[in-house]
Amino acid sequence: MPDVLAQWTRLVRQNPAAIALTESVTDRTWTRAGLDAEALAWPENLSGQRVTFALPNGARWFAVFIGLLRAGAVPVPLDPAEPAASQLQLAASAGASFAWIDGRLSPIQCHLLGDTSFGPLPNSPGKKRHLIGDTGSKMCLVKLTSGSTGKPRALAFTAAQMIADGRQVCTSMGITPDDVNFAVIPFGHSYGLGNLVMPLLLQGTAIACSGVPLPHVLAADIARWRPTVFPAVPALLRVLAQADLPADALSSLRTVISAGTPLPAEVAQAFFKKFNLRPHSFYGSSETGGITYDRTGEATLAGRSVGTPLEGVMLTPVRGGRIRVASAAVHGRGTFIPADRVAFNEHGELVLQGRAGRLVKIAGRRLDLGDLERVLRALPDVRDAFVSLHPQNPDELATVLATSLDTASVRALLRRELATWKVPRRIVAVTEFPLTARGKPDTRALQALLTR
Repeated sequence: MPDVLAQWTRLVRQNPAAIALTESVTDRTWTRAGLDAEALAWPENLSGQRVTFALPNGARWFAVFIGLLRAGAVPVPLDPAEPAASQLQLAASAGASFAWIDGRLSPIQCHLLGDTSFGPLPNSPGKKRHLIGDTGSKMCLVKLTSGSTGKPRALAFTAAQMIADGRQVCTSMGITPDDVNFAVIPFGHSYGLGNLVMPLLLQGTAIACSGVPLPHVLAADIARWRPTVFPAVPALLRVLAQADLPADALSSLRTVISAGTPLPAEVAQAFFKKFNLRPHSFYGSSETGGITYDRTGEATLAGRSVGTPLEGVMLTPVRGGRIRVASAAVHGRGTFIPADRVAFNEHGELVLQGRAGRLVKIAGRRLDLGDLERVLRALPDVRDAFVSLHPQNPDELATVLATSLDTASVRALLRRELATWKVPRRIVAVTEFPLTARGKPDTRALQALLTR
């Protein structure tokens, strides 16, 4: 069976002096051999145990990750923005036996019981919980979904599945061992694992870790470390396009990728006009890894689609306007049906049409909230839209709009464009949507805006 650690060890032996990672914050650089030497030593009794950790991008993240693989453990990367209490709850839901918090490895059960005076780690493995996709094969890691449409889920992946995702991404996007990935998205998220972590561990593609995600800081980091590939999210591309930066500020970049949420055509066009770089839309999910990619960037600039399937990925239409994704990277038995409604255009490209299963009844009439959101996004000066049932009156609608217009102007515009029963009773106008660390609209925060 393919092994991620074996692939990395081979790379270290082949060229130990090759640059593996740089950190803007600490101004440090690690070679492959240096990064490998940072790997933490863990107790032997971690074999098969799931261990959570939450760290920002950098050498320390790899020190823990590689060390856990070497100890035979199953790493469970968490979002470092999560508070400690939330980390423990996520660890419990992932079936983890141990958590690495504040530089200390501790049994999860002790944390949950409030016991902070731990003795030695137990010699016998803890009780293992069933995880989605856990088919008995040796696990490489556990991903936690974002939980944007419900509670986070724990997904178990084998080494073969993670290697397949990394190779499909690199092949489809043309990422080579000579490239340098610019790391702003978190390593532990599915996007970061497939586009940053796996390319380094499998083929030696170096990583330049950025500091604070502010436009002038990003531009300074790019000018210094000269990365060639930038896996980004729409919010980052928007602020870069709007920032007071020279046209050659990102000149080392060859490929700019946008994922997490659809990239609006106007943002892609503004970014292209400013930097002469075409963003490439990328679509995937935690369960499947990468699904589609716009190889030329033309579809992204036109706002036409999120591209065509990655190499090794097969898409099959199913009922309800959805697709079945099949590839060696998909967790479980190799196929999964994402919750998004989609269509194929005349170019054979995938077009996202919103989440499935968002039908509601308003005054006895059926309404798809996703359809209404698409209509709202097409209105002048409306950049994004989130629609929900009214928090106090479920027979009416409420919406949060990303727009420069005031609420009165928005309401007047909606009354001209929509049937009366479709006009939301409550309208909240914001400059920008709140986003999760994955770069997706934060639905919990948006819902909270509607309840104020």
